[in-house]
Amino acid sequence: MQTNRYHAKCDGDCCNLCCTRIENLGVAKGHTTILENVNIHIHCGELTAIIGPNGGGKSTLLKALLGEVPYTGEFKFLNARGGRSIEPVIGYVPQHLDFDAGIPASVSDLFVACLSRKPAWLMRPGSARNRALEGLRKVNAEHLLDRRLGALSGGELQRVLLALALDPVPNLLLLDEPVSGMDQGGLELFYSTVAELRHNYDLSIIMVSHDFDQVWRHADRVVLLNRTVITSGTPQQVFNDRKTLECFGITGFFTGGMPGGTQGGDG
Repeated sequence: MQTNRYHAKCDGDCCNLCCTRIENLGVAKGHTTILENVNIHIHCGELTAIIGPNGGGKSTLLKALLGEVPYTGEFKFLNARGGRSIEPVIGYVPQHLDFDAGIPASVSDLFVACLSRKPAWLMRPGSARNRALEGLRKVNAEHLLDRRLGALSGGELQRVLLALALDPVPNLLLLDEPVSGMDQGGLELFYSTVAELRHNYDLSIIMVSHDFDQVWRHADRVVLLNRTVITSGTPQQVFNDRKTLECFGITGFFTGGMPGGTQGGDG
């Protein structure tokens, strides 16, 4: 899924100079404050994981960045050419795709429906298939082109959604608990694919996750969010921070390594 249309890409010799800045962001619903004074700074090529307790505002933050809920403060993407602020292309991978598993639609049909402003029957079949194949190739999933959507595993479907989020290649990629319910094989393949994409396209990535083990292994930076930013830093810094322990009510936490399967709440 994509939002916004203007796209400016870092040149190879400007890697890690473009950045995403979320400054003093706040979201309120009526008299209830959901987020306040949220400040996050992400360089190109970084994966920043957002963790936090239930109701802490993680999903609301993504909705604000996607323009789905009004917010105060600023959300800026600064490109690598002189730091000019541009309107970024944002790719989005949801946790789930709701559809009737019994429909005969294929992966190719999904690409046509999502990427074309014209009715599917008005597109040239060859051009539509080529575009879908090119997108799937980015995530090493071209073999899924003609598979029926209802026959895909959870991991296969998420890779298809990732391919859609990369057309066109975004400045910022948002992942909303993208591996929820995947088996171990699908999980490892998804994260290796994301790592390859970061290397090839220098993407800024924000990932909401409740799986601390995967965050520990794959994130460059971690932000603990509970209405505001409680603490942030490297995985080791955040997971050994007393504020994190208190937030999740855990003692004797991560010193010496990250335990497998440790999870936090949704929200």
